[in-house]
Amino acid sequence: MEVIRRLCSFEGRRVGTDAERRAANYLADTLRKAGRRADVDPIHVHPQYALVHAVHCLLGIAGSLVSLEIPPLGFALVLAAALSMYLDLNTRLYLIRRLFFRRASQNVLSRGPRPDAPARVILCAHYDAAQTGRMFEPRTVERAARIQARLPFPIGPFRLIFWSLASLLPILGARMAGVDAAWLSLIQLLPTLVLIVSVFLLVDVALSGVVPGANDDASGVATALSLAGELDRDRPEHLDVWVLLAGGGWSLHEGTRSFIRAHREQLPPDSTYFVFLDTVGAGQVRFEIATGWVVSFPMNRRLVEMCEALADADREGEDRYRARALRHPGFPGDGIAARVQGYAATTITCANELDIVPGVHTAADVPDRLDPAALERAHAFALALVRLIDRDVGRRRAVV
Repeated sequence: MEVIRRLCSFEGRRVGTDAERRAANYLADTLRKAGRRADVDPIHVHPQYALVHAVHCLLGIAGSLVSLEIPPLGFALVLAAALSMYLDLNTRLYLIRRLFFRRASQNVLSRGPRPDAPARVILCAHYDAAQTGRMFEPRTVERAARIQARLPFPIGPFRLIFWSLASLLPILGARMAGVDAAWLSLIQLLPTLVLIVSVFLLVDVALSGVVPGANDDASGVATALSLAGELDRDRPEHLDVWVLLAGGGWSLHEGTRSFIRAHREQLPPDSTYFVFLDTVGAGQVRFEIATGWVVSFPMNRRLVEMCEALADADREGEDRYRARALRHPGFPGDGIAARVQGYAATTITCANELDIVPGVHTAADVPDRLDPAALERAHAFALALVRLIDRDVGRRRAVV
């Protein structure tokens, strides 16, 4: 709680701000005082994620309107918007985002004391805070969660936007083929209206204030630091434990993406495990088994099996963790950046029965609203997972 309160004292620690930089320096000093080496690695980020995707929506709207007169041009505009959005949200390649200005940010990295260990686990959390907006109002989020509970497929704001863009493509393709009927215009109207509403919501986010960010994600940062301290006192036999406190979390994972790209040669995918800690300050433990903004990527099978084994064993015993799988996160964590690069990764979070955390992305996300019991549950589950990874690495080495 001391770390959480201190982070929240850096008011307005939005991506790329001086408050974010001061928070990074504080975290690096905290790691050094704990006896760890800590480096502050400079990176560049694009903090205007909401405006980036508002431009994607505007391109889609323009393409839909232009197609009424010039179908090939309209199709090209929508295709460009959909392709740029898909690549952007999967952290693969930035197209439209490159048109926006960059800001300096930083990752706080603490390498482990055992570089010769056969495997490494990286405890990750982002320390910047999000902006609020009407799309994050608690009643809106709860309604969306109740709808999600009744659907066999995941939904989320960016999925709705992307698939609205994608659904325009066959419609505009039909126009290019010469179909010009009233029923086609009616079908085309629905995704176009979704894009229009999305523009207003995204611009609203871009103009909104920065939240305190106690749960999202000062709680994850504090838990990562606590885990690192405990694992330093009782070191795993086969793991080198790193800590990554990433900037740029709310420029949609740019900090984690930059870290992986800069250190990929030091991080073999077959012996590197990412454990992300995100919003662990209220609710029961959840672990992601699939993640993604526009399509779902299954997480590493072996890590999922370990999490499920821990949850099953706990339910048969004390039921301390109250853990279960999270299949449809509306707002995926930084684990997507590691997953698409082929790494074994999972995100540990806490949520209520609807798999949401009330109050995040609002001014109510303050330290006094956190539940110490939830922090303890997430800490215990993550620690047990690291111990299980350690034993699994040891068993595989013995077999070899």
